[in-house]
Amino acid sequence: MATVALEGINKIYDNGFQAIYDLDLEIGESEFLVLVGPSGCGKSTALRMIAGLESISSGKLSIGDRVVNDVEPKDRDIAMVFQNYALYPHMTVYDNIGFALKLAKMPKQEIDERVRKAAAILELESNLDRKPGQLSGGQRQRVAMGRAIVRQPAAFLMDEPLSNLDAKLRVQMRAEIASIQRDLSVTTIYVTHDQVEAMTMGDRVAVLKDGYLQQVDTPQTLYDRPENIFVGAFIGSPSMNLYSGSIDVDGAGGIITLGSQTLSLSPTSLEHRPALRGYDGQQVVVGIRPEDFEDAAIAVDVPGSDQLHSEVLLIEALGSEIMVHFSIDAPVVDTGDPDEPEEIAHDGVNAVGRFSPRSRVSVGDPVEVAVTTENLHFFDAQSRKAIYD
Repeated sequence: MATVALEGINKIYDNGFQAIYDLDLEIGESEFLVLVGPSGCGKSTALRMIAGLESISSGKLSIGDRVVNDVEPKDRDIAMVFQNYALYPHMTVYDNIGFALKLAKMPKQEIDERVRKAAAILELESNLDRKPGQLSGGQRQRVAMGRAIVRQPAAFLMDEPLSNLDAKLRVQMRAEIASIQRDLSVTTIYVTHDQVEAMTMGDRVAVLKDGYLQQVDTPQTLYDRPENIFVGAFIGSPSMNLYSGSIDVDGAGGIITLGSQTLSLSPTSLEHRPALRGYDGQQVVVGIRPEDFEDAAIAVDVPGSDQLHSEVLLIEALGSEIMVHFSIDAPVVDTGDPDEPEEIAHDGVNAVGRFSPRSRVSVGDPVEVAVTTENLHFFDAQSRKAIYD
């Protein structure tokens, strides 16, 4: 086990393109940290620099108490699991798992013990004599993990290891990987573009955009207190609904104006976000998570001041919930990835709510949408940063 520390890490390619900017990140012993962000954000580049597969332009990288900027990959005491498994097709599962140990000229008895122990952890004991071509995708991924486990490294590095699996198997494997990591207590850095994967697996999640670290925190804190519009929109599925609006503060509460409609500015919002008082009469970006919309017909004791009027444009029935798409006549603030957010006027669907399956709304029906106003998010219209204290 070891800590992994990145201090002011930059990556600039020969053509002048900068992929990583001043990345500061510390991964603690036994921690499972997930790097997440859209394609091209720099997460895989950061992982490859930790592995030694990419050079570091500037900054300091430490694994344990060693600075490893110029240390060869094989001497960094890390094991990497790739997206494409990288198994040898002509070798058995046993030989694939033990190959690195054989190269290290480890005694045969110790190789055998380590391989069989890893196979037991990964439930591969009955497959040790088979070749990769005879295995399912999930089994091949386990073999790739087994090859990492037997080395007993200071840290695991995983680069989108589940992206080649079907949806059902991905859910199963991410639970297995998280469980194995907890059992082994190995420091793990895991790269994914899937924010659901990141939220369900990581002890902490680091969100990157265009080479910059946006926020690093526990999954729940990222969800509840995003530091900017990008994190607020990226974390959560479906994404946060974002609108340009204005607020007027009146005593302990106030009013939020969204297009031609208004919502109450709850005392709870002002209590948890005292800096909102400084935005009295000003434009802000209002964020509403889909689960904070509900069909007012079945919501309990929601005053009219916490409701929006609209029309149902699309319904996705998912059994345990229904996704109801409708429209609000306020300008949408789009994150515009990879560009900066900008206001966009939408004539069609620009809102999605996660309604209870008890709702009886139908496409084309007028609908009163209840809003849990105390859960609303607010962002500065210019800086795009969250408004809190």
